[in-house]
Amino acid sequence: MLKIYVTSIPVDDQEKALNFYTKTLGFIKKTEVPLGEHKWLTVVSPNEQLGVELLLEPMAFEPTRVYQKALKEAGIPCTSFEVDDLEGEFERLKALDVQFSMPPKEAGTVKIAVLDDTCGNYIQLMQKL
Repeated sequence: MLKIYVTSIPVDDQEKALNFYTKTLGFIKKTEVPLGEHKWLTVVSPNEQLGVELLLEPMAFEPTRVYQKALKEAGIPCTSFEVDDLEGEFERLKALDVQFSMPPKEAGTVKIAVLDDTCGNYIQLMQKL
């Protein structure tokens, strides 16, 4: 059986990303291994610390920069995180000055919102209805 262990998101600054993903979004740092100029840096959900790790991937590979820029210019989220209370999370993050490109709205069987992670990406928040 296959299982997702690590998934990644490109970030333009690993330290800034770590700060945003932990202090603002509420993830927990799981792994930090120095690798020269960059590091293997992952965060996890505090509710699933043994679950899927999110790698804050440095953009050392130029095509990654092109891809990230194209997604953002098109308004396409790089990834999606599930929340239990989208309206509550939206209000909490707005109070922390997080910028949203799309406020909460219903989309079929889910409610979604899209935020700017300050590291080059749009991130979708999703709540099942």
